[in-house]
Amino acid sequence: MPHLALYTFGVLKTPLADPGPLTREFYDIGEAVYRKIGRHPGYLGHAEPAEGGRGVFFEADWGDWGEFAVPTWYTKGRTAETTALATTLSLWTGLRPAFDAVYTGLHREALNRRYDWFERTGHPAHVFWWVPEGVTPTWQDGVSRLEHLGEHDSAPHAFTFHRPFAPEATPLRGEGSVPG
Repeated sequence: MPHLALYTFGVLKTPLADPGPLTREFYDIGEAVYRKIGRHPGYLGHAEPAEGGRGVFFEADWGDWGEFAVPTWYTKGRTAETTALATTLSLWTGLRPAFDAVYTGLHREALNRRYDWFERTGHPAHVFWWVPEGVTPTWQDGVSRLEHLGEHDSAPHAFTFHRPFAPEATPLRGEGSVPG
């Protein structure tokens, strides 16, 4: 049975290393959100560096998740002191569990505050695609699919909650689909 890959990407208003109150709020809620989502039904796992800390993306060893990559339109810093991004790469059993995790509870509260922390870039902030069971998506997979989504809209190769596709590449509509 295929699994659902989810890549998210946002450009923060301030670098992750910024000691200001907004950055601290973002970290505090982010850590709580990760703990909660990690226990959500249908969640299978997410990319984590083998060793690393806050703001370490480009230098980290991500193991099977591949070398860290960002969309071509990200132009801010790439060091621990200057990085101004938040990104995730995760695996799910299906669309409904991912939808429920993202749009309920603590993560929903964080989404309601996203414009306090993130710039409005005009680019998509998330993308889904199906992967065969046992396959670990890579950061580069997420980047290329997010960029594809931005250029071509939802398709079986790269889609959103609003216009989802089933593993066999058919559009999901009606019973069993995720609300748009």
